[in-house]
Amino acid sequence: MCEVDKDILPDDAVFKGYQDVVVQEIVIKTDNVEYRKEIYYSPSQNKTYMGKTPSEIEGEFGPGVKSTILTLKHVANVSESKIHEFLGNFNIHIAPSTISRILTKNKEIFHQEKADIFRAGLLSTGYQQMDDTSSNVHSQNHYAQIVCNPYYTAYFTTPRKDRLTVLDVLRSDPDGESRSYCFNEEAFGMMAEFRLSKKLIGRLRDLISGKTLDESQMQELLEIIYPTPDKGKINRIRIMEAGAIVAYHQQTDFPVIPVLLTDDAPQFKLLTYEQALCWVHDGRNYKKLHPVVPVHREKLEEFLGTYWDYYRKLLEFKETPNSDETTRLSAEFSSLFSTKTGYPALDDRITKTLAKKSELLIALKYPEVPLHNNESELGARAQVRRRDVSLHTMTEDGTKANDTFLTIVETAKKLSVSAYAYIHDRVSKRFCMPSLAEIIRAKGVLEGGYDPG
Repeated sequence: MCEVDKDILPDDAVFKGYQDVVVQEIVIKTDNVEYRKEIYYSPSQNKTYMGKTPSEIEGEFGPGVKSTILTLKHVANVSESKIHEFLGNFNIHIAPSTISRILTKNKEIFHQEKADIFRAGLLSTGYQQMDDTSSNVHSQNHYAQIVCNPYYTAYFTTPRKDRLTVLDVLRSDPDGESRSYCFNEEAFGMMAEFRLSKKLIGRLRDLISGKTLDESQMQELLEIIYPTPDKGKINRIRIMEAGAIVAYHQQTDFPVIPVLLTDDAPQFKLLTYEQALCWVHDGRNYKKLHPVVPVHREKLEEFLGTYWDYYRKLLEFKETPNSDETTRLSAEFSSLFSTKTGYPALDDRITKTLAKKSELLIALKYPEVPLHNNESELGARAQVRRRDVSLHTMTEDGTKANDTFLTIVETAKKLSVSAYAYIHDRVSKRFCMPSLAEIIRAKGVLEGGYDPG
């Protein structure tokens, strides 16, 4: 109770009640507990029996310390050296090597949580978004692959970012250990799209039509086709890509993505039956034009105004889609991007946008698909912020833990779940909170998520 000093009140002051004010506070203190373990020794068995600490206690540090370390690292983005300094300020005596082990070792529960999040996320909508950004593992260049939708964000660190690697990520097998290759008519058609020669496709058809190969069988086939190792390098890759993509389309034990929203990088093409492209990314290409002639600057400014006006019409369509508007907007796109301005660089750019009509207008067919890829770019930004503090991971365990906890923390943020509370619940082995995957599944059902049939 905060009372008013009555001595300062005038004679006519009248009591009018109370005003409640909530003051937030936090208490950080050690809570050391000494456990006395009973010990028995059996001479006949030559064996010692010792009492066990509660199940949530492993080693010399309780779930509160471990959860705080994980939260400081993966939520607050604090370096390990600063975590050590922070804990030392509260008389937690812990070695830097122990902090490292807490962050990277024995995280199987969380790795499984990540796998469950990814699977539930793939099933929650009829589309997914993807992007990548640079990463570093033990001073070697790697790539962080980001897959997401409004309910989750998943991270996978890979040494490459080619089409086969991206495909492995979408299969939740970033190392490609279970990759297979299916060769049916779809695969041979894709080879033709990759511009392999009819003669080569015909030979492959004779050798492997209707077959599914594992990795070793695939390499044996390529050695038959190209006995000389330094020949046919591009064709080898295209053959593998065609077979792997079709095998992905045929799989039934893991969700297959119908629509993938990305930028127009080549490694994302042809992976899914339909691809959506980001309007914001396409618009950036126009900003790269730097006309010198005043009339060209005017033409560019005028066209960009029309460009974004059309974009806003698509946004309005997504709110209230109808077939008549679909037809009108499709025709307007063709008209707009057939414009000739007399500025050669701009006209070339407009023609390139026209060639991507089906990918840019995927929202006319699936209004739930976003027009931009901001979701995955924000996910990439989280990885970049992590890289700013910790330049690289040093071990495979560290890289895997980094991917797992980035996935959990960024997904918890999207689902309005306290990452600290969630991590503490799992570290303490209470499991009182529903898994993030369960929440994703519930949201997908409530908001009309993807039905895989």
